Amino acid sequence: MPRILLVKTSSLGDVVHNCPAASDVARRLPGATIDWVVEEAFAEVVRLHSAVARAIPVAIRRWRRTLFLPATWSEIAAFACALRAVRYDCVIDAQGLLKSAFVARLARGPRHGFDRASAREPLAARFYDAVHAVSPALHAVERNRRLAACALGYAADGACDYGLVASGEPPLAAAGPYAVLLTMTSRADKLWPEERWRALGRALAARGIAPVLPWGSERERARAERIATAVPGAIVPPRLALSALAQLIARARCAVGVDTGLTHLAVALGVPTLGLYCGSDPARTGLYGGRGAQNLGAPGAAPEAREAIAALEALL
Repeated sequence: MPRILLVKTSSLGDVVHNCPAASDVARRLPGATIDWVVEEAFAEVVRLHSAVARAIPVAIRRWRRTLFLPATWSEIAAFACALRAVRYDCVIDAQGLLKSAFVARLARGPRHGFDRASAREPLAARFYDAVHAVSPALHAVERNRRLAACALGYAADGACDYGLVASGEPPLAAAGPYAVLLTMTSRADKLWPEERWRALGRALAARGIAPVLPWGSERERARAERIATAVPGAIVPPRLALSALAQLIARARCAVGVDTGLTHLAVALGVPTLGLYCGSDPARTGLYGGRGAQNLGAPGAAPEAREAIAALEALL
């Protein structure tokens, strides 16, 4: 049976967007063994995929900060040795960056990637044994699916299946239904105004749905607490690991989030999800597939609270 290696290291949203490609490979090549190289911070998400045999953590982000330490080079050597221990029938770099192309070159087996016109960094195409043209205008999910299909010789058709399953009890003792509000993002222009979050939270509370506001940094915690103080029954949980966040999201009545990886994860877990776009274009990286996913807003046109409430009502 074929052994396939997927290379999609980061960020969280990009990793989630590559999950349907893994599902396609498993469906089209029954019995195939699928391994996946991913940044260590996001390996927990890859391990949620039912068709992935092995998540292989890489630490490029951390190594860059400690590049001159001997321990870092020992880690890099150990990673390369472990990766080369297996020969693959196909290596697919769906990242299209120089760093991911370098990882693909470390693996043993024919390497496939985007051509110069399709890759995010055109020079990456020089490191592959075979390159494939995939329109940059397509949504990221479909770009990944088509690249895998070209590399393995099948048609990229059928429903979009993320293949993620978050088992286990959620790390929250909620008395009733709850909604996860994902208010945090790494870019200030993607943030939705706090007063609009409060209005949305109050609308959920009026329906008997408790708003839950997770966070990942002290700044995000302060923001979540400011919003929660004006929303009856709102919950700001302790900081959660990514696997625990997945369990929390998977059992939510719905999720609402800005353009951040966790919002895409909510869609992948089958939760009705509303995406609020303020500084990025949902046409290429918006919420895609899943059960009840809707995008609202556009760059420079943050949705009004009443628009978000009406859109959420349609999802509930």
